Amino acid sequence: MKTFVLLTKLAPEVSMKMKERAKIGRAWLEQVKEKCPEVKFIAHYGLLGPYDFMDIYEAPDEETAAKVSMISLSNGAFATESWVTIPYKRIVELVEEI
Repeated sequence: MKTFVLLTKLAPEVSMKMKERAKIGRAWLEQVKEKCPEVKFIAHYGLLGPYDFMDIYEAPDEETAAKVSMISLSNGAFATESWVTIPYKRIVELVEEI
């Protein structure tokens, strides 16, 4: 499994419904679990900055990560970014190879 980071910026109309945030978030998570059952969430954070939320999760491939991002966009996200991660130890190994 690969580790991915999903950054999400909510659409303004969704941001104005903060009292419904927990309900909207649960619905998003249920849809991800249904459409991408192999995804394992590691952490979920609210952010103070250009993005509203950061999710760290494991998925088998980039296509699954793309589906998670698309589910976010179809559920009120204005913008998303998905990043694949490489463990630090592997980065050090790669440096040794060059």
